[in-house]
Amino acid sequence: MEIIVLLRSKKIRLNLSLGVITCSAICIILATLTLGIFYSGIQYATSRSSIILQSLSVDVSGQWQRELKNQEKIVKNVKSKAEKSLDAIASRMSVLQGHVMRLDALGARLAQMADIQDIEFGIDHPPGMGGPEKSLDQQSIDVANILDTLKDLELTIEDRKEKLIAVESMLINRTLQEQIAPEGHPATNGWISSLFGIRTDPINGKKEMHEGLDFAGKPGTTVSSIAAGIVTWSGPRFGYGNMIEISHGNGYITRYAHNNKNLVSVGDKVEKGEVIAVMGNTGRSTGTHVHIEVMHNGILVDPKKYIVFN
Repeated sequence: MEIIVLLRSKKIRLNLSLGVITCSAICIILATLTLGIFYSGIQYATSRSSIILQSLSVDVSGQWQRELKNQEKIVKNVKSKAEKSLDAIASRMSVLQGHVMRLDALGARLAQMADIQDIEFGIDHPPGMGGPEKSLDQQSIDVANILDTLKDLELTIEDRKEKLIAVESMLINRTLQEQIAPEGHPATNGWISSLFGIRTDPINGKKEMHEGLDFAGKPGTTVSSIAAGIVTWSGPRFGYGNMIEISHGNGYITRYAHNNKNLVSVGDKVEKGEVIAVMGNTGRSTGTHVHIEVMHNGILVDPKKYIVFN
């Protein structure tokens, strides 16, 4: 191989003759240098890239770590607030359960007063609740438990409501029955002067059926109704003088005769024990007294069994 080198500045021409071996060696050296430079470039680029990637990784990892910590704080705060809210709800439910137990106690007492055996209230559990705190690691009640408890509480309250309504209705009916059923004393300061049944008429001396009970008393003695009801007659009536008739329902009617003065009018509602007249001597009478009659389903009965003697 011949290599010609021309130097322009001095117009010099060099001729170099190289053998095959020399040329091959030079080519190998050049190739080796080229590969070395290329490999070095690759190594440098790889190293530099690794450094850059590592730096980026550190920055990104730091950002993610900070973001995760922020998210953890947010989740922790939300969880804490939710647990506090659930604890407050659970505490409120506990109070409501206590109220239900007190309703049970009240219902049981009312049922006992009404002598009702077929309505049972949950009185086996006392309304008081409490106790020392066992551990600081107590778990808050979860949503599922709250929903189950609320459902049970709703059913319990509905059950107690129906039972209390039933007891109330029974008590009202019983109270009404007690009010309208004749039982009492028409003249507290009076005394029996004539019984129900066959007697000698005090005016004509003949045997007759006395269909009421007479209570004598001093002038001015008050007359009271022995049951609650509605006044259906208030005024003079043949043989009775000034008379008051009261309808009590369930077929009961009472009459109070020979009054000096009637204190109630037709249509008035009277209560058991209410003063309705002043004892007198009007009508077919021999002295100051009140003649009381009790009629049940249209039949006059002995008033004595409805009189309460103090």
